[in-house]
Order: sequence, then structure tokens, then C-alpha cells
Amino acid sequence: MSSGPEIISSSSNPLIKMMRSLDRKKVRNETGLFLAEGARLVEQGLDAGWRLDSLVVSASGAERGYMPALIAKAETGGARVIQVPDRLASQIARKDNPQAVIGAFKQRSQTIGELPAEPASLWIGLYEVRDPGNLGTILRTADCAGISGVVLINQCCDPYSVEAVRASMGSIFDVHFAQGSFDQFEAWKVSAGLSVVAASVNGSARHTETDMTGGTVILMGNEQAGIPDEVEARCDTLCLIPMRGGADSLNLAQATAIMTYEAWRQRDFK
Repeated sequence: MSSGPEIISSSSNPLIKMMRSLDRKKVRNETGLFLAEGARLVEQGLDAGWRLDSLVVSASGAERGYMPALIAKAETGGARVIQVPDRLASQIARKDNPQAVIGAFKQRSQTIGELPAEPASLWIGLYEVRDPGNLGTILRTADCAGISGVVLINQCCDPYSVEAVRASMGSIFDVHFAQGSFDQFEAWKVSAGLSVVAASVNGSARHTETDMTGGTVILMGNEQAGIPDEVEARCDTLCLIPMRGGADSLNLAQATAIMTYEAWRQRDFK
């Protein structure tokens, strides 16, 4: 039986210092850990089989009704559970009103070649996407639409950053994703028999007129530069999302959602 959380009140404690520094990619890479904030996200990660290394419970949240069950689940999985003053929880979360619980989860490493592509599967490919908020939102969209997974091509932002995890609203635990070079992506999509449909200003057919019912990767480009010409030349189809008015472009996450839901619509939302 649990004896309750370990009490830590010093900001110089090694665990607190480590968790506070997980907002830096260097430390995430060194430790292999990342932060997930909130009881719902922590429980979602545990239910999905992700390994929880440490669980921080704020003093003000310790008496909440759901806390004993969550602590027991975390301890059963081998996590270290600590209780801290609210000021330390704020320092870890880097915000004034942190969630009652903050979990440090172990990252998962998966190569593009390990992604389980089925013949008629539907994927999102992101080419050198740099905004973690966009990436997290796209993971959430992929989860909502039942997409097979997200492929991060070349130098993309870190899906385990605090901003990306927050924006994903827990979908980081449920969506397959992997990162690698464009050549690795090419080899994987050829071996899986997938076609690549890119949203591009150079497209001629509308996205609603582009067949995405077969095995497809929807390729979306960098927020500023889009998709390079040499990459577009290796795509099967370039399509265009119609726009009118003063704005000449859509936010990347919005454009990805439009493409994704059109592909899902073509599949009768199955």
C-alpha cells in the first residue's frame, strides 16, 4: 500500500531542477523525458502504455477526489510520486496557474521505416515544420480524424516540447509519429505503396477534386517556405486549397485540417 507522495519543498532538489529544465530540448534529449500537464493527460498517457517516470502533485491539488486513484496508478507503473508547494509546480510548468499534476514521461523512439503502413492508410507528412503549436494541433487533428500517423521530415520542431504536448491535448499519446530524412520518407512510402498529395500554391486541381481514397500521404510544407521545388517534383499530385480575399495563405494547422477532413470525407468518414 502506498504511504503517500514524497514531500519536496526545495527548488534545489535534483528532481525538481531536472523537471524545471525539461523545457529545453537539450535536457529532453539527455534524459529522454518530456512533460505532460494535467490529470487527464497523465491518465491518458498511462492508459496508452507510456512509461511515467515521475509525477508531481501540487499542494493545492493533493486533496482532490481523483488524486488517490491517479497516484496509485502511477505508483503501480513504477513512477516516483512527489508533492510540492504550488510555487514549485509553477516553476516546473513555467506558468502562474499550473495544473494539479505534472508528469515526466519517457519518450518513444520510432523510425519512419517502422511506421505500420497499411495499403489504404492515410498519413500526414510534415516537411520541416518549425512551430510546435502547429505540430501539436496537427497531432490533435490526426487523432480526431483517425489518421494512421504523422511523418516528420527533415528538421522539424520537437514533438516533445512543452508547447507541442500542450497543443496536442493528449493526442501525442495516441498518434503514431516518427521523424527522419526525406530519403527515408521516400523509401518508406514506396515500400508501403503510398502516393503523396501535396498542398501547394503550384497545384492546379482543387483539393476537393484530388483523389485521396487510396493509400495516401498528405504532404504539408514549412510555415514560411512551403515545400521546395525539388520535393514537389517527387510528389504524385499537387493540389490547391481555394482562397479569396486579402489573405494569401492559411495557417499550417488550419490547412492541414482542411486537407485531412477532405480525405476523410472521401472515405465516407470511416
